[in-house]
Amino acid sequence: MAANINQQHMFSNKMIRALLVPIILEQLLNSIMGTADTMMVSNVGSAAISAVSLVDSINILVIQAFSALAAGGAIVCAQYIGQGNKERANESARQVLFIITFISVAVSAFCLIFQKPLLRLIFGAVEADVMRASEIYFFYTALSFPFIAAYDAAASIFRAQENTRDPMLISMVSNVMNIVGNAIMIWGFHMGVAGAALATLISRIFCAVVVLAELRLDRQPIVVRDYLKIRPDWRMIRRILGIGIPSGVENSMFQLGKLAIQSTVSTLGTTAIAAQAMTNILENLNGIGGIGVGIGLMTIVGQCLGADRKDEAVYYIKKLCVIAEIVMAASCVIVFVLTKPITILGGMEPESAKMCFHMVMWITIVKPLIWVMSFVPAYGLRAAGDAKFSMITSCCTMWACRFCLCVFLIRVMEFGPMGVWIGMFADWTVRSIIFTWRFHSRKWLEHKVI
Repeated sequence: MAANINQQHMFSNKMIRALLVPIILEQLLNSIMGTADTMMVSNVGSAAISAVSLVDSINILVIQAFSALAAGGAIVCAQYIGQGNKERANESARQVLFIITFISVAVSAFCLIFQKPLLRLIFGAVEADVMRASEIYFFYTALSFPFIAAYDAAASIFRAQENTRDPMLISMVSNVMNIVGNAIMIWGFHMGVAGAALATLISRIFCAVVVLAELRLDRQPIVVRDYLKIRPDWRMIRRILGIGIPSGVENSMFQLGKLAIQSTVSTLGTTAIAAQAMTNILENLNGIGGIGVGIGLMTIVGQCLGADRKDEAVYYIKKLCVIAEIVMAASCVIVFVLTKPITILGGMEPESAKMCFHMVMWITIVKPLIWVMSFVPAYGLRAAGDAKFSMITSCCTMWACRFCLCVFLIRVMEFGPMGVWIGMFADWTVRSIIFTWRFHSRKWLEHKVI
């Protein structure tokens, strides 16, 4: 009887495991390597680390927009694969590569042409050595935009056809290249911030070249060749942008909100800033598993709805929420246990370390209770084409709870950095209520992507 039940479902437990594990490992590796990258740059000096931190606030905004556009393409591809329409799946893959390349080249050109006025407009009157380092770092990272965008697009196409292993391996090699490149450029050739940026550029070029070469091979359902012969299909592009743009706006708003919160925390003094910075790193680390499950869910729901199996889409959102809950609880406990050793290894002052431990303790208690329902179902809703609802909900709760409540608690009620997390908990709670209601209403199933 159990075998018959399993045959009724589109994805077996083995298939789900093969899909999710590489995504989670890739996200974890990227986070760890990103932290190692920052630590290596910090050895160059305070001007260099300040420049990298400032410029990365722009870079993250841009890269998240590319990632959202790529996700829009992945959802369209996944639905055509579920439908069994290989020809349209291939065409949607070609179109997502075309539009993301076009947009990324335009953004890169804009950033390179208006580099100095753009940095002055965003950062204002920073110290001269920080501005010089920012200009150098921004030049090389802006050059890398088309390559990271091409990688995101091609990797999302692989994930849409359940191949998460290849993007993970490419990302792994690229991250190691970046770290080794940093060591050679910074410590070997003494190139400072230019060396760090050049290592990033080279690793991103590697990513793009390898993943686009892999996409040409006949071993997968979607094969893309003759990249220079791709011409725009505006109807298909509108479908991709219809999901990608709302998701991009949502991701960008989160980043803007984070920057706004950082400016509030910066008024609390060095001890609070250090505690909040470390807590942010640890909170990102314990959320990686849940985000990985959500990314995998987009492929599964996309294919289910492409096959017109709405019942399966509902089933897998429920199932992956349970999996995400288990992963989230385990991640939170592991990170909490490691918090004290990490603060000691990080050389934090006792007062900052104590403040950080207190905040991570509350995150460990609250996050497993409300985080999953506030984020994971939203991935499934986007895969169904319900991206605008997700965008509106996320933006409203973020500005109302994560930003306004946070600023009120810190500036008026004098809660200190814990006010950031109370605002965050409120955001997660309201989101979880809204997305749970939206999921059970089944209105998200009324959307059509293809």
